[in-house]
Amino acid sequence: MAEGRIMKALSGFYYVQSGEELYACKGRGLFRKQKITPLVGDFVVFDKSADSEGYIQEIKPRKTELSRPPIANVDQAMIVSSVNMPPFSSLLLDRFLVFIESKQIQPIIVINKVDLADEEELEMIKEYKTIYEKVGYRVLLFSAKQRDDMMDIKTLFQEKITVFAGQSGVGKSSILNAIKPSLTLETAHISKSLGRGRHTTRHVELLNINGGLVADTPGFSVVDFSHISKEELGLCFPEIKTLQHYCKFRGCLHDKEPGCAVKNAVNSKEIATYRYNHYLQFLEEIHLRKPRY
Repeated sequence: MAEGRIMKALSGFYYVQSGEELYACKGRGLFRKQKITPLVGDFVVFDKSADSEGYIQEIKPRKTELSRPPIANVDQAMIVSSVNMPPFSSLLLDRFLVFIESKQIQPIIVINKVDLADEEELEMIKEYKTIYEKVGYRVLLFSAKQRDDMMDIKTLFQEKITVFAGQSGVGKSSILNAIKPSLTLETAHISKSLGRGRHTTRHVELLNINGGLVADTPGFSVVDFSHISKEELGLCFPEIKTLQHYCKFRGCLHDKEPGCAVKNAVNSKEIATYRYNHYLQFLEEIHLRKPRY
């Protein structure tokens, strides 16, 4: 028996790194019966056989788990937006932030294509950067064409598993290619009629970059809140989470309740109005969700 980490899943094989060796492993039939799927990022126990092959016998407990992309034990997510092509959307960024927060993964905001921004757009992005930094997020303004920006991102990879998220066409693969040119990941051209890119990444794989592991994953433009309850939503907004203990009523949803510390903070401009409006929009979405039986 040996232990290792799944680095890639492809065509029914799980490629497990153990020491310097990579083993092409199959999962036990028992996993299928128990409806357990080994994920990239999993720590596993496996039987080694000849020719660098083996069978996975046990999956160690996961600290985090994503289903789309299917990956386990992620430490941080770089949520990539772009200044334009496609245009910056604070609503979409907040959807990703809420989703990542709900999974107990550390978000980092990367706003790409700053080299394409005019003065007005750059000013707008800097204002958003200030707001998100006040909330407590790390925000990087980035151009994949500027080599000086590379070290800012590279240093964040060390001793972490990092996943990239964000809608298609914002430049996730371009950023990774710029950081590690030997990857030559396929990048999508933006469709001018639709203003978005095609999905280009075909499978999940952990890449060794600057002392850490980075997953290049498909961009997706819709984030599902089906696992988040209305009571949990406020916990996914750090500025609301900090204040909600001061609300008059326990279990306050910061909507129509009197004596709400969060609404007071919005009125006094401690909390950005657009962030609070997005919270209300997501709350309504959760309210309207059809129950699952």
